[in-house]
Amino acid sequence: MTAELVRGQNHPLSQARLEIRVSAGTPIVAGATLGDEQGRIDGVEWVAHPGAPTLPGLEVSRQAAADHRLAVDLDAMPEAVHRVSVLLALPTGVAGPTRFGAVRAPVVAGTGLDGTEVVSYTIAGLEAESAVVALELYRRQGAWKVRAIGQGYAGGLADLLTDQGLAQAHQLAGGINEAVAQGMARSLPAPPPRADGDRTRQAAAPALGPDQGGPAPQSGPGPVPPQPTSPYGTQAPGGPGQPTPQPNSPYDLQTPGVSGQPAPQTSYQGGTGAADSAQPSAPTSGGSINYSHPRRQNAAPPPPPTAPPAQPGQPAQPVAGDATGWSMDERLYNQVWGMFEDLARTTAAYRSAVDFADSRMDKELDQVLSDPRSRIGGQGDAAREEAQAKHAQLVNQARAALDRDIAQLTAEAEVVEPALPPAYARWDNPVWHGYRVPMEIPMALRLGDLHLPESDRLRIPMLVRLPLERGLWIDSGRSGSLDGSFTDSHDLRRLAMETAVAHAARLLAVYPAGEFTVHVIDPAGSGAQPLAPLVQTGVLAAPPALGAAGVAEALARLTERVDLVQMAVRGGAPDSLPPGFDTAEQLLIVNDFPHGFDDRAVNQLRYLADEGPAVGVHLMMVADREEAAGYGPLLDPLWRSLLRLTPVPDDHLADPWVGHAWTYEPSLVPSGSQVLQQVLTQVAAARAKRW
Repeated sequence: MTAELVRGQNHPLSQARLEIRVSAGTPIVAGATLGDEQGRIDGVEWVAHPGAPTLPGLEVSRQAAADHRLAVDLDAMPEAVHRVSVLLALPTGVAGPTRFGAVRAPVVAGTGLDGTEVVSYTIAGLEAESAVVALELYRRQGAWKVRAIGQGYAGGLADLLTDQGLAQAHQLAGGINEAVAQGMARSLPAPPPRADGDRTRQAAAPALGPDQGGPAPQSGPGPVPPQPTSPYGTQAPGGPGQPTPQPNSPYDLQTPGVSGQPAPQTSYQGGTGAADSAQPSAPTSGGSINYSHPRRQNAAPPPPPTAPPAQPGQPAQPVAGDATGWSMDERLYNQVWGMFEDLARTTAAYRSAVDFADSRMDKELDQVLSDPRSRIGGQGDAAREEAQAKHAQLVNQARAALDRDIAQLTAEAEVVEPALPPAYARWDNPVWHGYRVPMEIPMALRLGDLHLPESDRLRIPMLVRLPLERGLWIDSGRSGSLDGSFTDSHDLRRLAMETAVAHAARLLAVYPAGEFTVHVIDPAGSGAQPLAPLVQTGVLAAPPALGAAGVAEALARLTERVDLVQMAVRGGAPDSLPPGFDTAEQLLIVNDFPHGFDDRAVNQLRYLADEGPAVGVHLMMVADREEAAGYGPLLDPLWRSLLRLTPVPDDHLADPWVGHAWTYEPSLVPSGSQVLQQVLTQVAAARAKRW
């Protein structure tokens, strides 16, 4: 039974290993401090925060998020630690609220590893405070208890840490805010909120859908239970074992992730978490394969509408899920993001289990070696072998659970990948051979693939919503190569520009004719060869701008466009734009930065990156950040406002739930393929017909 705490109330803890779950309505920073009997911190090494997320017996989230899961092992705490304080703070230096009084009251809960909630505390009554000590776990007469604190600080983390006796409080607070800003800059944008009702993610249908002559999708075992709260999600709720009603759509910032289903439990011991409680469905002879995730439960859907017959010569499309009222794009988009979230969380469970096994073995070995009598002879060897055997057992159990999840997700991917429309598909997907210029803007766009080292063969499509909310930065520097194989800077620059062209071509291809316009700035003309497909097919608004004069003219034109649209919107007169004004989305590709750019041009780029996306002007930089570092800190806000991509595989992107470093692979046109030329030719023909 859950104990609902009020400020100042305490409650005994019956288990040493638990999770502290935090749920808020906006991204916040979560951390913890280790204190002595008086609650004072000895040094910065006693503070767990996004820049240093792991301490003995403690692990916190690596980035700001609307929901967090903090792992605590009280038995692994150092002897000198008597208090563990859970801290929450609003991030500074980024867009968002600056005081807790402007957001909903955060909820903090302590749960066991099985998801059973032990205590819960709603931190009410905050106003001007931007940081708060939420809970305190403290040791009393050999036993641990939890106390609801709710002490807020208007001065933020610096005041909070100073109050706990940390001499370097201001320096550490600045470092935490810097780490959070960097984490948010590299994090993939999660699905934005939607206002079209509750849409719970459904599992993929069998390999053959009803429109392919296969069996109709089977209903789930029963109604979906209340949705749990997310452990790390930037978007909100749910981890297993803490049910909360789902108020809005799976894309809402206050609803459970994108999967809409219980996420894999982050367990510290493979075999003790939810990963072991459900087995994936194995294929059986003569029957269809169940591609649902082992921990994803599905509501019994209404009978699906009859699929229209496939056109002659066109393959029928398999169905991903049975969400009533969804288009195929929405189903597939939801399916892909759900797979992304599931893989992130199940990998987090595996890594936590391995970390726990490592720490437990180290502790057991330390205990053995601390006794001089056991360092030599058979007793010491036996103790070492026993500790290593326990470690291997835990790791093997965790790996088995991870392998089951990966096998299930791989089977799901094999259903989803062939069904993807052009906007979501790789360039080598046969769907491009039947490409036609669309009549509507799709929900999202594929910019590449993502994978983790534990599941190298499973690729998750990297989908971002349209219109783009952030510009793109294609890193042409050598740091963009994961293995360092690209030592020729010229080849890497060429590949970076080819990547930019492939992304621009995809954007042109998925927008209706005339609703997306591309401009290019190439001051030295070094991108002429990669830009040839765009130039030769005539899809560019104008020839690439060359030299300093071309740079100035192109930037002036686009900044003026941003100003005009902003004035029209703010004045409540969007119809007052000049006659002939191009209302299409605009994309500016900038190559070879900073060549040909002066201070004024750099400021205009920053302006376009900050203000442009809201009014339909987007920026795609092709640049080497190290080379451009000569401008100093002036460019830092520009780089952080853009989503960094690389022309070669690199592990620089983070998911919005757990913060894993994902290896990104760009979506490039296969060597020798003419698909890009064919698609752009159709786009150009459709634009010419429209005008």
